[in-house]
Amino acid sequence: MAEAATIPLLTPYKMGKFDLSHRVVLSPLTRQRSFGNIPQPHAILYYTQRTSKGGLLIAEGTVISRTALGYPDTPGIWTKEQIEAWKPIVDAVHAKGGIFFCQLWHVGRVSNEELQPNGQPPVSSTDKGIKAAPTPAAGFGLSHYSAPRRLRTDEIPQIVNEFRVAARNAIEAGFDGVEIHGGYGYILEQFMKDQVNDRTDEYGGSLENRCRLTLEVVEAVANEVGADKVGIRLSPFADNMECGDSNPQALALYMAQSLNKYGILYLHMVEPRRARGEVEPSLLPMREAFNGTFLVNGGFDRESGNQAIAENRADLVVYGRLFLANPDLPRRFELNAPLNKYNRETFYVPEPVIGYTDYPFLEDTHA
Repeated sequence: MAEAATIPLLTPYKMGKFDLSHRVVLSPLTRQRSFGNIPQPHAILYYTQRTSKGGLLIAEGTVISRTALGYPDTPGIWTKEQIEAWKPIVDAVHAKGGIFFCQLWHVGRVSNEELQPNGQPPVSSTDKGIKAAPTPAAGFGLSHYSAPRRLRTDEIPQIVNEFRVAARNAIEAGFDGVEIHGGYGYILEQFMKDQVNDRTDEYGGSLENRCRLTLEVVEAVANEVGADKVGIRLSPFADNMECGDSNPQALALYMAQSLNKYGILYLHMVEPRRARGEVEPSLLPMREAFNGTFLVNGGFDRESGNQAIAENRADLVVYGRLFLANPDLPRRFELNAPLNKYNRETFYVPEPVIGYTDYPFLEDTHA
């Protein structure tokens, strides 16, 4: 391990009260193997395969309420049965020395009436629907998107409360902390971004008003479980699910600065993608503005991840597809070993093994 110390990704890091042995983080990845929205025993193997002592894992998007649901077979955390089903999974990760956070998810308008109670429309900041039909890659088996119902001002505290209760439930299930999903075109982004939010109340219009709901959720969750157990994921530069903003840089910086008020543990930001040959915006202003641990995500490999840490552009680097296909990713990075290729076709198949727990470990490939 002497050589590993020179690899930036494999240096230890203290994240609040958590002692991480390396900086390679498992990204929250929707897997759709939680039949009937109940976490399943096969998730024990999936998560423990990707657990290393002192490694941070962020669980797949976990639905906070019946009306927050957007895709079939995604796990929830709103019922007692779901809490109990998560416990052996969390216990198994802890037994291997991992640190495990639960991502709290409300999809807003990225849903349809088939998945909603009593066939009602999904809720959002707006009554504007998503125009495009779901693609196999983005739709996760969704047949169509329904026109949403605009939340009344007096209903918004209920959304805040759903996040708060879900955070409490996640801690009851044994998770070390929670990550609020504030990205990828889901409900919090539907409020934050001006190309979707067309409200005229105190949750619409100005940047401050559009970010109000997200910051109320952060405050409620931090008050419920402790700010030292709370992270948030943001993707201001993306336009997933037709959810874009006219000034993502201003949105990103406002959020990074505003989060400091609540003293939360980490900010997990998705790297801007290069578009039309333009110079991509940098996350550095957000890195400099935010006081806590800064996580970056988005197409990193071993070299670019090491560079991000070495140049102090991030504290931790979050890996999705590479970690999915390489359950022993930190070990492979240490040895600079070849990586398994991921198979996009099996990302979301409702199957307890294929594309889930059948990717080989390094020692298997030498057998």
